Amino acid sequence: MAARVLLQCARSLGRPSLTLYSGSLAIRAAAAPATAVLHRPLSFAADSRRTRWLGQSRVSSVGILCRQYSDLPPLTTESIKDRVMYVLKLYDKISPEKLQTSSHFMKDLGLDSLDQVEIIMAMEDEFGFEIPDAEAEKLMTPEEIVQYIADKKDVYE
Repeated sequence: MAARVLLQCARSLGRPSLTLYSGSLAIRAAAAPATAVLHRPLSFAADSRRTRWLGQSRVSSVGILCRQYSDLPPLTTESIKDRVMYVLKLYDKISPEKLQTSSHFMKDLGLDSLDQVEIIMAMEDEFGFEIPDAEAEKLMTPEEIVQYIADKKDVYE
């Protein structure tokens, strides 16, 4: 399975293609064409660990699932603010018309403490880190959340 995924990734990236020979990988010199790739799908027999060729089929190299990792763009205070406001606008108990960066969750938006906990959890999911309960209790406005995230992520712009 891993060999097949590696084969598809190499072909989708236009790299020299790989061929599977009885369980081992070999690199071929010819690069795969950009529009379509000629490959032979593998079938794993239930009674043996060997693979066998089933025939040729034409598959477009576009649409092959291949993970390509990269770093996220650097955070800015403005991007943090946009993401915080977007998450808050999606929260069903907040009216987007009333929402401002200075809106207090309980006084201005009419939320309770459980709603505030759900908002903090949504921010944790959005930004990928946990906010301690002692700190979360102090975050009562979008502005405070933006400032807290900027401090934790070392954003000073």
